[in-house]
Amino acid sequence: MKEIQVQPGSGAKKSYVVAGAILSCSYGTQPTCLKRPFSHGVYVKNKAQMNIGDYVPGVNIESFGNCSSPLNPAVQTSEMVDIYGVKKAPCVPALTMPWLNGKSDVKIEGLPALTQDCTLQCLYCGHIQIENDGQELD
Repeated sequence: MKEIQVQPGSGAKKSYVVAGAILSCSYGTQPTCLKRPFSHGVYVKNKAQMNIGDYVPGVNIESFGNCSSPLNPAVQTSEMVDIYGVKKAPCVPALTMPWLNGKSDVKIEGLPALTQDCTLQCLYCGHIQIENDGQELD
């Protein structure tokens, strides 16, 4: 019988995301926190664990400050310009689909768990990513 050597995985570790995680948008001017008004009943380090369904604007995801996406109608008609001449308008996230790449083998209230490598797409082509999983934040 041959002995088999097991090697550790080479992929990046996926940390679970909790309420209070820091998010950024490629067209936003500031980060925002991921919110959860009510817990799913699962906790990591005493913080509510999130799932891919936690993407609702105004409930889970607040404004990213100002938006500079040329596809945003509010930006197109805005008179606000930054010091570099880039048009901006107040950010109102336009999100219609859940987070991508959730951990499908770990369900939180029936939906895949949210991990730090998950991403979200705004209708105005903003790429939203998780900068900090929130586990060590106060």
